[in-house]
Amino acid sequence: MHRAKTAEEYIDLVKQAVFEVEELRMAMEYDVESMQETSTFVDQLESQIKALYRSMEDGTYQFVNQDLPYMPLLNRCDDRVLPFKYLLRVINETHRKGLDVEL
Repeated sequence: MHRAKTAEEYIDLVKQAVFEVEELRMAMEYDVESMQETSTFVDQLESQIKALYRSMEDGTYQFVNQDLPYMPLLNRCDDRVLPFKYLLRVINETHRKGLDVEL
């Protein structure tokens, strides 16, 4: 699986995830009926992604060889409900294995 090659790329991926989850929330609020399944996890996902981004901003972030907290939620979600699932997987893979630097 693809991983970010630089710290800047990794931060950009997380920024993109923040944007995507905010867009998902707006879509859910606009069309509550068809996005009902989204309402069961969007708060939790948004909180976890934003916490990840804050840790990058404040310098407390560390790569760790374990899944990010949102992975169990991600594994339960259908791709149609969470269209940016691959982005979240790339972020998790980078978190677990570190940057994909070529030596």
